[in-house]
Amino acid sequence: MRIDRPPLGAAAWQVAAAAATATAALHIGPAGTWLPPVRRMLFPGLDGQGQPGHVALTFDDGPDRASTPRFLDALDDLDVRATFFLLGSALAEAPETGRELVARGHEVGLHGWDHRRPWWPGPVRELRDLRRAVRAVTDICGHRPRWYRPPYGILTGGRWAAAHRLGLRTVLWSAWGRDWVAGASAETIVRTVEHRLEGGGTVLLHDSDRTSAPGSWRATLQALPVLVRNCRRQGLTVGPLRDHGADDTGP
Repeated sequence: MRIDRPPLGAAAWQVAAAAATATAALHIGPAGTWLPPVRRMLFPGLDGQGQPGHVALTFDDGPDRASTPRFLDALDDLDVRATFFLLGSALAEAPETGRELVARGHEVGLHGWDHRRPWWPGPVRELRDLRRAVRAVTDICGHRPRWYRPPYGILTGGRWAAAHRLGLRTVLWSAWGRDWVAGASAETIVRTVEHRLEGGGTVLLHDSDRTSAPGSWRATLQALPVLVRNCRRQGLTVGPLRDHGADDTGP
């Protein structure tokens, strides 16, 4: 009995297709942790879960000369320290602001070099850009960052591998304020954060409108004292991730 075999070209195409599928899966698979129920159940450290009596306060997308100093002043007034996830490109534009936030006792984390979506796999590019950002934060702020939060919270395989290779601990958030959208107000930010926030959670806010609606940081600044006061009324302390006791648990 004669068995027909597919032509060599077809076989090669099938191998290439399988390889492309595997590459895509490795690239996008870890991004499933963007879904809160997934990371809360399977990766509590990635969800930012720490000591039950503590809330970690974090800010993304800075530093910015116009807005970040106002947050530093407000945090001084509240006697609160926070973790700032810096963009390397923003830090290069406002190095004095980065140095100031460290001088005031805040913690620096890494948000990448720029704020782009990872549409295509690029592990070499991810490692190069993240290493560049680590170097900028270390040289300018005088502290090597410990934490990494990918832009948009999209943790691809390439981003995870790059962070792991550079010794960074990846953490997303437990609650956010959706403070980047047009029309956000102090009231909506507080309500949105407190809808999901519990003791041991990590809050995501923004100290810059670099990738948000213009001027949106003003609503966040107004919401900040209310959020801190409400946490304290519940007996929760508010501070940076370094005091949070989060587990190093990721995909």
